[in-house]
Amino acid sequence: MKKVLITGENSYIGKNFAERAEKFHSSEIRVETLDMHGEKWREKNFSGFDAVFHVAGIAHSDSGKESEEEKKRYFAINRDLAVKTAEKAKKDGVKQFIFMSSMLVYGSEYSRINKNTEPKPVLCYAQSKWQADEKIRELSDENFFVSIMRPPMIYGKNCKGNYPLLSKIAKISPVFPNYKNERSMCYIENFCEFVCQVIIKNLSGIFFPQNSEYVQTSEMVKTIAKVAEHKIFVSRIFNFLVYIAGYIKPFRIAERVNKAFSTLTYDKSMSEYDFDYRVSDFETSIKKTEETL
Repeated sequence: MKKVLITGENSYIGKNFAERAEKFHSSEIRVETLDMHGEKWREKNFSGFDAVFHVAGIAHSDSGKESEEEKKRYFAINRDLAVKTAEKAKKDGVKQFIFMSSMLVYGSEYSRINKNTEPKPVLCYAQSKWQADEKIRELSDENFFVSIMRPPMIYGKNCKGNYPLLSKIAKISPVFPNYKNERSMCYIENFCEFVCQVIIKNLSGIFFPQNSEYVQTSEMVKTIAKVAEHKIFVSRIFNFLVYIAGYIKPFRIAERVNKAFSTLTYDKSMSEYDFDYRVSDFETSIKKTEETL
């Protein structure tokens, strides 16, 4: 039985991980959650835990126009708090530390990432995650296993980000562009199963879990519409809308559109492991996600 401390309360990933561990791995994993607000968390004794899964952090903004105060918060929480938590875990004798890094540490220069791609973070969020990523890996030794998660976009029931917006469009719009792109994505249940396996198997290193399929934005919208029993006409004749929307500044429309229709993938070989973690294929994952939306 592995005792796992989730550092970060009310986290989307943390809550889903705890639910999956309890439902499918109750004989192997027992989970406890710790609120990381303020300084009281320092009083917690980590010594009774086999692993710490650090999910506390500030979500990213696409604007790149953060105030100086916002930038300081990114580094104080996404970097400094993460490193301090890892240092405490090591000092208290925890054997494994799992850190939520991000695909965004590779920046915006690449469309296909492989094992030789060097991180080039641009936004403050990505920079703070990358600096934490680096510093935490430096703590790794034969008695302290560090497991770095760099997932692509994670989606699932009650998720935030671009998925809920695309879901709304898919259910009400009569038309949608058939714009060719590819995205690496990871369904929340697939991701949480991956973390469960990393803990059970005591794995360390840098990990890139993703769905087996790359996703084209138009195909995702078609699948959502199909699940919602909504008729939508997807065609390349509407691709001009993508180009037009890419210049609309109000309400961050351009940023959202450029992100939704860009290509960003991990080479599939990076995400193959000697255990099965993809508990749902793409269409099934959309059905499960849309059950609660």
